[in-house]
Amino acid sequence: MSTLITGAAGFIGSHVAHRLLARGDTVVGIDNLNSYYDVRLKEARLARLLEHPNFSFHKLDISDREGINGTLAKVGKDIDGVVHLAAQAGVRHSIEHPFDYISANIVGHLVMLEWCRHQPGLKHMVYASSSSVYGGNTTLPFSVEDRVDHPISLYAATKKADELMSHTYAHLYRIPLTGMRFFTVYGPWGRPDMALFKFCKSILEGQPITIYNNGEMWRDFTYVDDIVTGVVAALDRPPAPQGPTGAPHTVFNIGNHRSEPLMKLVGLLETALGKEAIKIYDGMQPGDVQQTYADIEATRDLLGYEPTTPIDIGVPKFVEWYRGHYGV
Repeated sequence: MSTLITGAAGFIGSHVAHRLLARGDTVVGIDNLNSYYDVRLKEARLARLLEHPNFSFHKLDISDREGINGTLAKVGKDIDGVVHLAAQAGVRHSIEHPFDYISANIVGHLVMLEWCRHQPGLKHMVYASSSSVYGGNTTLPFSVEDRVDHPISLYAATKKADELMSHTYAHLYRIPLTGMRFFTVYGPWGRPDMALFKFCKSILEGQPITIYNNGEMWRDFTYVDDIVTGVVAALDRPPAPQGPTGAPHTVFNIGNHRSEPLMKLVGLLETALGKEAIKIYDGMQPGDVQQTYADIEATRDLLGYEPTTPIDIGVPKFVEWYRGHYGV
């Protein structure tokens, strides 16, 4: 199988690429290597992938329609599946830089949908959505059957828009499409803007960490290996026509099915580092939610998905990677 991965130098994208390469697939990666966070980390992820003979890479921005169409014209006919993970991430960043999200998450997603519809051999595209789409919902756990009409950040709104556009393209052009609502992904090679990474760095440097909503926060922390298992399982199972329009489009929650207190994460991190954090407590941040919790029954039933890594195991694994990668 030959798979195109957008965001291949990203956190989840690089892990998915390694998993597919390990099973014998050919992988074509694209990424624009933007400076949202330290480019050196993206380059380090990419360097590991480039060691594999079945991996090739193109530096491309998904919102560049001419660049995508021109470069991928050479390889498109051989692509069986697409894992579309490139996006502008970050809830808080979306408040300060809204146009970045329209360009990457709206225009970029449309460019990939348009490219896919012109590939006659393409069997399936899996794309990244987010648990952020649940917005102001208060009924837990979050189910894919819940209405998601009240996003509380622009980031969440763009991800919901991606789901709507995907359903439309599946209906109009019968392209099998699957959205993955990821829940708080963490693990080795993670993003520096995520809480675990920031907390780890600050604690080791003796700097204070800021804990929002005075610590009254819960998250469905999902280890990256479990996320990858869900993505690959979805990629291998294109959706059948369904719903009132008969569109081959579906959405899954990919979480750990555990809503853990943020302070438990902090405690596990302190134990793994052997050092207590200097804590500063603050209020809730705009666009943030107090709790996330994934209902994964449909994901279990249809994909055979079963997360295996609780944070008690995952957090020490992250710390081990962090110490090794940064020589701490």
